[in-house]
Amino acid sequence: MREEQENILFHFFDVLANMIWQIYWPLAFGLMLSSFVRHLLPVSTVAKHLGQTNIKSLTFATLLGVMSSSCSYAAASLSHTLLTKKATLANAIAFLVSSTNLILEMFIVLVALLGWTFLWGEVLGGLILIMTVAIMFHRFYPKDVERSLRDKLDAEQSQNNVKDSDCGMDMSSMKHEDSDCGMDMSSMKHEDRDCGMDMSSIKHEDSDCGMDMSSIKHEDSDCGMDMSSMKHGDSDCGMDMSSKKHNDEKGPAEIFPSATMKKITSSASFFHMDLAMIGKEIAIGVLVSSLLISLVPLEGWRLLFISDSVGLPTWLHSLLDVVIGIFVAMIAYVCSVGNLLLAAALWHGGISFGGVIGFILADVLTIPMIRVYQKYYGTRPTKWIVGLLFLSILFTGLCVDAVFNGLDIATQSQNLRPLIQDGFGWNTTTIMNLIFIPLSIWFYRLGKKANAGMGMAM
Repeated sequence: MREEQENILFHFFDVLANMIWQIYWPLAFGLMLSSFVRHLLPVSTVAKHLGQTNIKSLTFATLLGVMSSSCSYAAASLSHTLLTKKATLANAIAFLVSSTNLILEMFIVLVALLGWTFLWGEVLGGLILIMTVAIMFHRFYPKDVERSLRDKLDAEQSQNNVKDSDCGMDMSSMKHEDSDCGMDMSSMKHEDRDCGMDMSSIKHEDSDCGMDMSSIKHEDSDCGMDMSSMKHGDSDCGMDMSSKKHNDEKGPAEIFPSATMKKITSSASFFHMDLAMIGKEIAIGVLVSSLLISLVPLEGWRLLFISDSVGLPTWLHSLLDVVIGIFVAMIAYVCSVGNLLLAAALWHGGISFGGVIGFILADVLTIPMIRVYQKYYGTRPTKWIVGLLFLSILFTGLCVDAVFNGLDIATQSQNLRPLIQDGFGWNTTTIMNLIFIPLSIWFYRLGKKANAGMGMAM
């Protein structure tokens, strides 16, 4: 008994290690890509291309999804980013579906496991699902619930914008005439309030002591005020200016690295915040999936299916198989590519063709993913997202089953491969992990340091 328990425990940790190894780099890549998009992509660009729901915007969202990460958690982060950039909900969900179901690595694994017929079924199912979710979310998602979702995103965005305020402080309550670093200038005559300097070229946001004072004579540099009591460190509004050279002394080679590093650091702060928000859900999802795969044998999954000998009508049998496929995906999710291994097991266990497609498409409806949606959007908006996605996937699975059965397209059976394959070895996964493991750790620490510097403890 003890030996059997040790074997089960060893198998669990083996499955867990292999799963983490398989999904690490696409997850890291997707979340890092999301952080850069969130910081660098202008709101106007997303609003222009994805701000309305039409064929053109859906095509753009689909292509964007095809080129992004295959990890569902990373796709959820990117779709959340698109929503914060004012994309419509329909376009954001279309992107989510595309990035988890219409990707090259998924197609390669699908052909290897189940043959070309399932590839065409997945492509057809993905396209049908994108059109279905576009219609469902555009027409049937309640406007008041969407307003609640948008309010949550706006509140989150406002909180994030605090880090961009002058001197690290919230300057929103300061009046324009208070831009002289907190000094009372009311007694100064209008013509003297700028010490005789031409202030017309100074931007409003640079009004916090961003002036070039080098040409001002020492005796006039305080505009007639007694500055003797001010510490040298206070003369720049609390900012450390020691590392800044005069603008005229900077060359392009010195300006570019600092500007680039500032963008990287800001993006890293979003990466750290994303992991702080959904990291627990990702960890729970991987642990639960590993536990189910290590404890439940393949024969156990096959007990869920209804035998053909029961004699149910074809449409009802197909309906039940698709529902079962979605249910299994919700509780036994691995990742967008990894769940194809379980899909192969389900197919050989007796589930219908539409049931397999429904199972594969339901990778956006797993319990950990639902918790991620709840974190991002709130409870009520998430309930509607889950409900409409469920109906859309159910409809898609039935459509694919009807098309392939109606055309009498035969599917190919192949030998089952292990549910979780050994990912260790000199292969693409290893190369990408060797790149992204140290890169993501550095990026996370950079974001954590940036957020800590802004007083955002996470």
